[in-house]
Amino acid sequence: MLALRFSALLALVFWIGGLLALGAIAAPATFDVLGARSEDGRALAGAVFGETLRRFQTGAYLCGAVLIATLAARAVLGPRPRRVGLRMGITAAMVASAAWTGLVMIPQIEEAQRTRLASPVAPGDDPRRAQFARLHGLATSLQLVPVLGGLALLLFELKD
Repeated sequence: MLALRFSALLALVFWIGGLLALGAIAAPATFDVLGARSEDGRALAGAVFGETLRRFQTGAYLCGAVLIATLAARAVLGPRPRRVGLRMGITAAMVASAAWTGLVMIPQIEEAQRTRLASPVAPGDDPRRAQFARLHGLATSLQLVPVLGGLALLLFELKD
């Protein structure tokens, strides 16, 4: 039972910590160093961070699978975790958010970026910039679901 709980906590720490590190450290640093040089540097920063995020998504999916498997195993083997149904619901929302971001939003963002960069430098009111900004904002907001859900799951674990 201890191994299952440890695996779940490790998955939560990787997932939440990774998202926070990517958003608070890696993205700003990448765009500050590469993006400050020129529009080409900004495109390079976007490509580097996009690939980093794409690779992280694989880890997020694995973490989601570990969380679901360990919760199910603990529920079957006992003692049953408190509010296991709520925990499963939170985990399912986290996985759904990660899947939507990785499988739908990131490809749309990459396509919007390619479309925008394939044309001459667009003015600030270009609809392609607005579309990119909208998609980026939505994808960023969707990442709050795993962060907040993961923090809630950590709180449940602390109370067990």
